[in-house]
Amino acid sequence: MLSLIRLPRVFTVHQVPKAFQEDSIISGYRHPRSSATDCVLSLFQLTNETLNIWTHFLPTWYFLWKLLTVVLMQDVWHDAYTWPLLVFLVSCCVYPLASSCAHTFSTMSTSARHICFFFDYGAISLYSLGSAVTYSAYVMPDGWLNSTFHKYFISIAVFNTIISTAMACYSRLGLPFLHYNHDTLKRFPECQSPKLGQLIRILSFAFPYLFDNIPLFYRLFLCSGEGCTVNDANALHYRHITLAFLTAFLCATHLPERLAPGRFDFIGHSHQLFHVSGIIGTHFQMQAIEMDMRLRRQWLSERSAPITLSGTFGAAALCVSISLVIIYLFTLCLLWRPTNRKAQCPNGKTRGCSRD
Repeated sequence: MLSLIRLPRVFTVHQVPKAFQEDSIISGYRHPRSSATDCVLSLFQLTNETLNIWTHFLPTWYFLWKLLTVVLMQDVWHDAYTWPLLVFLVSCCVYPLASSCAHTFSTMSTSARHICFFFDYGAISLYSLGSAVTYSAYVMPDGWLNSTFHKYFISIAVFNTIISTAMACYSRLGLPFLHYNHDTLKRFPECQSPKLGQLIRILSFAFPYLFDNIPLFYRLFLCSGEGCTVNDANALHYRHITLAFLTAFLCATHLPERLAPGRFDFIGHSHQLFHVSGIIGTHFQMQAIEMDMRLRRQWLSERSAPITLSGTFGAAALCVSISLVIIYLFTLCLLWRPTNRKAQCPNGKTRGCSRD
């Protein structure tokens, strides 16, 4: 059937604008003005984005199955103890789905590329909050339970999530809503320095992750004696942390393609490995959370503060609402910005500049 369909043509790095070029990826690029149909058809041909899409699209269904299992097998409507897990599982469904959609439709235009990844960043931030909600409910060390840190943990995580979304969007466009003139183009982080934009993105997601995992790091690496939490879930937490740092390493270093440009254009480049390690890490994280949830239920129910709607679904709804507002503002400014087809980044570069 697919043999009867004319698949879109692919291009080399020198045939696409700078905004679409990836570090050390030489070939396999889709047309920077692809139609929505072309984007969907490209799922069934080998490009440098194909595995980026599938490595997140397929796990979405696995996490959705886990979510439905919890909803159908447990009394989630009356058992508040399950609510943090539900928030986490919803975030686990959202972030790979948003990522796969972003990679699918990011070649429709320069503006579409930015907007797609705005939603991707918002979904990753939501996943960070989902982790924080479950860590507060199930993972917090015994000695930290009901402490001041525990009391304000979710509130700080909500703030971090909002800042994370804003900074990640800023890393692509800067703050164009402060200047409605063509000089704004020179202020964009990706125009001025592509590596600066990437650094801002890494930091915008690394900081919430490190904060969310403070209780876990203390529990696994620093705690000793009374007040520590030692159970079978710790081994799974170790695996998750190892894969999380591997994911960050792959994202930051662009290995292995940097060592052999062109060799890993279609299979094996860092972004694909980044997706795979991130998903496997999330799988171990989910298993560890479920085990902590089961093993510590009685102890936590007797000693921990009650789980509330506002501290679970309320926090998630607040973050989603504010993140959507942030995405809307950046999108609005991107689409309303005065266009200048001759506008370029410093030194003649066009990375991150609008061509619409």
